[in-house]
Amino acid sequence: MPDQRRATGVAGSGWSTVADRCARVVRSRPFEIAIIVLIMANGVVLGLETYRDLGRAGPVLHGLELAFRVAFVAEIVIRVLAYGRRPQDFFRHGWNVFDFLVTLAIFIPGLHGDPALLRVVRVARMLRLIRFSPGLRTIVAALLRSLPGVAGFLALAMVTLYVYGMAGWLMFADTYPEQYGDIGRSLLTLFVLLSLETLPDLIEQGMAVSPWTLLYYVSYVLITVNLLLNILIAVIVNSMEEARRLEMTERLAPGYDEDGDGVPDEVDRIALTQRLDDLRAVIAELERELRIDREDGHARPPHRH
Repeated sequence: MPDQRRATGVAGSGWSTVADRCARVVRSRPFEIAIIVLIMANGVVLGLETYRDLGRAGPVLHGLELAFRVAFVAEIVIRVLAYGRRPQDFFRHGWNVFDFLVTLAIFIPGLHGDPALLRVVRVARMLRLIRFSPGLRTIVAALLRSLPGVAGFLALAMVTLYVYGMAGWLMFADTYPEQYGDIGRSLLTLFVLLSLETLPDLIEQGMAVSPWTLLYYVSYVLITVNLLLNILIAVIVNSMEEARRLEMTERLAPGYDEDGDGVPDEVDRIALTQRLDDLRAVIAELERELRIDREDGHARPPHRH
């Protein structure tokens, strides 16, 4: 029994050592830089493969693709091993799940029969750069948080476009059937009008029918292009602020370690605050001693030789 316990303890210690080493590797800056370089090199290879008549470069690019697969699989293995005896915790983070799916999807047998779909999966690797940039992560989080507000905006925009589309069909169906011959063409014309590039031509056509059509186009531009688009921008900006506040809250949470030194940032802040308090105390003591020396110097009579 003691030998069995001793063997179990040695095995557990060895597993913990592997997990600790993997965790240090994952937290290290060179590891992140290496993965970023691999992802960018993967993008360069994908771009080169779009050219025809690669010649001798074709086999080289294929070999690089195989090397990328091995490197990304090794990265995922290291990240999973860093969680030690709880590898399931790896899948609690959304970016880890995304990296896992993008990396292993390339090995699905059915994808190799469809080069286009296989290339889409390979292109998805480029999205992994987002996890290494806090700014990009904040933008993605803001876009995800803005989906409910964007859905409401889209519903309002669709209703507005439909009402103006029907009004355009009633006014211009007979005169301009190519733009307003049916509700589909009318909606397409108004959708293109959102860029305001066709506005002068449409206003000129409308004025040929009736001067009152100017009110139709002016109100459409004011409501859709100005009002609705500003509402959409406000929704996204508000979500961006919420995402930033959420990220700051997570950074203030216990156990968060942004610098990867193995000490939570909260402990770092406490230690820094304590050091600042000690420094203030030393400065105050020095000021008090200097003040006493000055007072004693003024109180003593001048020294005569």
